[in-house]
Amino acid sequence: MSAIKIQNLSHYFGHGQLQKQVLYDINLEIESGEIIIMTGPSGSGKTTLLTLVGGLRSPQSGSLQVLGKELYGATPKELTAARRHHGYIFQSHNLHGSLTALQNVRMGLEVHPNYSNKEMNDRAAEILTEVGLGDRIDYYPDDLSGGQKQRVAIARALVSHPQLVLADEPTAALDSKSGRDVVDLMQTLAREQGCTILLVTHDNRILDIADRIVSLEDGKLSDKATAKV
Repeated sequence: MSAIKIQNLSHYFGHGQLQKQVLYDINLEIESGEIIIMTGPSGSGKTTLLTLVGGLRSPQSGSLQVLGKELYGATPKELTAARRHHGYIFQSHNLHGSLTALQNVRMGLEVHPNYSNKEMNDRAAEILTEVGLGDRIDYYPDDLSGGQKQRVAIARALVSHPQLVLADEPTAALDSKSGRDVVDLMQTLAREQGCTILLVTHDNRILDIADRIVSLEDGKLSDKATAKV
C-alpha cells in the first residue's frame, strides 16, 4: 500500500486579488517504507507540501491520501486523528525549554490514550538511550548541544512507532558531523520500525540516505521525481 498518494494537488495563500498559488498540480506516490528526500530552493513550497501531508493544513483541491485516509475534505477532528500516526521533526527542534529531555519525548506518547504514566516514562527513556542520550534524560534543552536537541526531537517523533515521519530541514542548524549523525540515526530507527520518511532539505551531504529524491521548484515537482539514488 502507498503511504502517501497525491493527485492534482494545488494550494493557495490569501484570498481575492491577494491570492497567490504556491503549489501547482502536484502528483506524487510514496510507498510504505521508502525514504524520500524533497529538495528545492527556498520559497518553492516544500514546507507547505509537508504541512499538508502532515495534516497541519487542509488540502484545498485535488486528492491527498495519507496512510489510506483521504485528507481533502477531512474535518478538523479527522485531521487530528490522522496526525496521531505521524512523527514530525522540525528545523529548530521545537523542544519545550521548561521540560526535560524525557518529558519532551513523553509528549510524543501523550496523544495516545493507551499508555500508562510508567509505560510512557519507560518508553521515552528507552528511545533516548537508543539515540545516545541515556545519560541526558533529565537534562533541559538549554543544557544540550544542537545535535543533542535534534536527537531528542527525533526520539520524540519516533517514540510512538509512527507509520510516517515528516522532517523539515532537520540538519539545517547543525554542523556536518552532527547533521550526518542525525540523519543516520533517523534512517536506522526508521528501518527498524518500518516507517516511511519524507524529508525536506537543502543539505546535499545527506542525499545518499534517500531511496528517491523529488525536487520542488516554483511550486511544481520536477522530472527528478523518479530519480533513484
